[in-house]
Amino acid sequence: MISYLSGKVLAKGKNYLVVFIASGLGYEVKVSPALLLKAKIGEELVLYTYLNVHEDAQELFGVETWEELEFLKMLVAVNGVGPKSALNILALGAIEEIKNAIVHSDLTFLTKVSGIGKKIAERIIVELKEKIKTDKNEVGEGKTSSGKLGDVIDALTGLGYSAAEARAALNKVNGENEDVSKILKAALKELNRK
Repeated sequence: MISYLSGKVLAKGKNYLVVFIASGLGYEVKVSPALLLKAKIGEELVLYTYLNVHEDAQELFGVETWEELEFLKMLVAVNGVGPKSALNILALGAIEEIKNAIVHSDLTFLTKVSGIGKKIAERIIVELKEKIKTDKNEVGEGKTSSGKLGDVIDALTGLGYSAAEARAALNKVNGENEDVSKILKAALKELNRK
């Protein structure tokens, strides 16, 4: 499973970016319209990705944060919601706003998305409402840090490293004033030295 890409934006299509990575490969990654506008050709980009495999093709869908990726996976788990629809749902607003719409059974909010009718919106609400409430009520004992460093630890554990390995790598990387992508790159380099 491809969960993370870091590289330069090589090209932009109607609904995708081509991300050129260090090994010489260029991945086509479907992204939201907002991310498509934000990404600049030639600039570095970090994406968390979801690989959708079906009988005749494999597609990568990319988002900017680990939290968006986890929420996209929740949405895709709902019968009738594919990754394209999930990206469009994420484009409705902040994740908390979308989660609140689900918790408060706001069909009007969810049906703003092309391809999401009343029936699928109801299914999203039924299947995710309690899960979202439970997630909001958890104390967060799995969260090791907050802010940027917490995001990096979450990303590294999502890539298969233990929380202890992630913390050890972060202790060797001085990145308090860097952005998350730079801290993550440095931590990955540190972990790959072992």
